[in-house]
Amino acid sequence: MTATDKLDVLAELSRILEERKESDDDKSYVASLHRKGLNKILEKVGEEAVETVLAAKDAETSGDNRDVIYETADLWFHSLVMLSHLGEDASAVLSELARRFDMSGLEEKASRNKH
Repeated sequence: MTATDKLDVLAELSRILEERKESDDDKSYVASLHRKGLNKILEKVGEEAVETVLAAKDAETSGDNRDVIYETADLWFHSLVMLSHLGEDASAVLSELARRFDMSGLEEKASRNKH
């Protein structure tokens, strides 16, 4: 899979998440999360973040990264649902990451204090 194909995955997922906002709760997990509101979505993001951290710790010990990849996918998915709920999508995050390409991490961190 090329880099462009991978970006297409994010764009397609963003499109599907937006489409499913208005779906029937009984047929769409995403729709059910939106109906439950931001707090439920944030609860899922937090849960997936913890599971990702634990999987990373296990991967360091075992040398097997499969679970950390799986949990990171869940974390990204729920983060994209959160962004969708707030009227944003993956392109906003990609734009922010691209903005940071020509600055060091220290410069980027210092620039946050100016906002």
